[in-house]
Amino acid sequence: SVFTFLELKGVLSSWVEMAKLGIETARGLWKALVSGNHYDRVLNKVELVALSTNKVSCEMVVSEEHLNRAGTLHGGLTSTLVDTVSTIAIMANEKAVPGVSTDLSVSFLRAAKQGEKICIDAECVKLGRTLAFATVHIRRSSDDQIVAIGRHTKHVG
Repeated sequence: SVFTFLELKGVLSSWVEMAKLGIETARGLWKALVSGNHYDRVLNKVELVALSTNKVSCEMVVSEEHLNRAGTLHGGLTSTLVDTVSTIAIMANEKAVPGVSTDLSVSFLRAAKQGEKICIDAECVKLGRTLAFATVHIRRSSDDQIVAIGRHTKHVG
């Protein structure tokens, strides 16, 4: 079933708790986060595939709404994927507390075209007292080529 963010907020303290409860529970929160009228709705076609401590994997088929004028995955959406999916990887840790981004960078290496499935893999590589550091690799499923590499630093203390 699909949960609203407010319903889950009082029950689950972190993404790591959702991982313990099962991937379907985590998918329910993901759907709640990307539904509605706020900006995260641009990610409504992203599917949560796997979630474990410090790691998350998602997939998405590039659709017309994700394209730039050149007909490839828009850089702004790529940056949003890096931001959002890496935040989940950071929050999938028992010590993490929600915070704000302090740095976000994306290197765009290859194009992804309409109809191509992409894999988004994020990992929290260090969780300190006040800062967390994550990396993201976005790959085309068809040939495993890297489309973009992202780095995200987030205040968590």
